[in-house]
Amino acid sequence: MVPIRDSNPRQTIPWINYLLIALNLGVWLLELSLMSTGSAWLAAGYGLVPARITSDPLGESFTIFTSMFMHGSWAHVGGNLLFLYIFGDNVEDAVGHLRYVLFYLACGLGAALTQILVGPGSHVPMVGASGAIAGVLGAYLVLYPRAPITVINPIFPLWFLFGLLLEFPAWLVVGEWFAWNLLGGFGSIDAEGGGVAFFAHIGGFIGGLLIIRPLMLGRHRKQAQRWQGWRLPPHQGRGPYGRPPPGTWHGGVGRGDRFPW
Repeated sequence: MVPIRDSNPRQTIPWINYLLIALNLGVWLLELSLMSTGSAWLAAGYGLVPARITSDPLGESFTIFTSMFMHGSWAHVGGNLLFLYIFGDNVEDAVGHLRYVLFYLACGLGAALTQILVGPGSHVPMVGASGAIAGVLGAYLVLYPRAPITVINPIFPLWFLFGLLLEFPAWLVVGEWFAWNLLGGFGSIDAEGGGVAFFAHIGGFIGGLLIIRPLMLGRHRKQAQRWQGWRLPPHQGRGPYGRPPPGTWHGGVGRGDRFPW
């Protein structure tokens, strides 16, 4: 499922998230300009190469962070920034600007370390913000598991029955993303060469799950909308034939819709 937006209003301007999007896009445009001149040193020099990290941890540690802002294609950077735009703003709104910076970098670090542990002898450079953004997804899952997420209907024949866009709770959308990465990770254990760094995604995601609760200490728990697709809210009545009365809105924040901890 490809998400295109969420229905989860925020209370602050996520300027750190916007800055991260701009940095990732700017570095990608720099990569494109260098590749157009035939230069190939950027990915090799600033991408994360596990074999180099294990042989020279201090000298190569900078690539853990430089690789987080590099990408391999328009599809790669576009997909990453779409997820960051949809989910990152609410996580920043919840933890605050400074904590969000630390959280994002910590998730990226966890993703890199996981990939290194899985393949310490690999000479394939790893680039991309996917690991850090996976941590953002993990945090969003903890903070707003029932937030409504609009996705593109992946089955064309069902467009005629349900339309092009569908709405699901965040736990289902994020859970499906993690399941695919988990299956891809186990399938790539014996594989060699390039491809998707599934274990970086898994490591970043688990890092986000674990880090977000401590980061919320001292923060005000924000209200969030809940997905109401499978049942009516308990405080709403029913109209004729079991349907809600005219004018009833299925979304929004009802009683008890506070932070789900």
